[in-house]
Amino acid sequence: METLVWVLHVIVAIAVIALVLLQHGKGADMGAAFGSGSSGSLFGASGSANFLSRSTAIVATLFFLTSLGLAYFGLQQHKPASVLDRTQVPAQSAQPAAPAPSQDTGSKAEDIPQ
Repeated sequence: METLVWVLHVIVAIAVIALVLLQHGKGADMGAAFGSGSSGSLFGASGSANFLSRSTAIVATLFFLTSLGLAYFGLQQHKPASVLDRTQVPAQSAQPAAPAPSQDTGSKAEDIPQ
């Protein structure tokens, strides 16, 4: 499922880039707004949105949704809930390990029987 969302995300990202590059910029009409007087607003006539702008809005919404889906899948990996879960306690054997024999051969006061 995650692979499908990744593939869809890449396709939608390429579509967003293509649709944005295909659109006519609003800044190009700025000279016409001051010179020809054909439009009443500063950045051109403000009519209804055309096909490219509506498509861009739809594809941008799909990009947002696939981004949320990928974030959800990224959180599904097991992450420890506390510090105690992070440390792995090794399995202990049934019998405790015997202490290592000491190499000290000198006599001590506690070694002398009384």
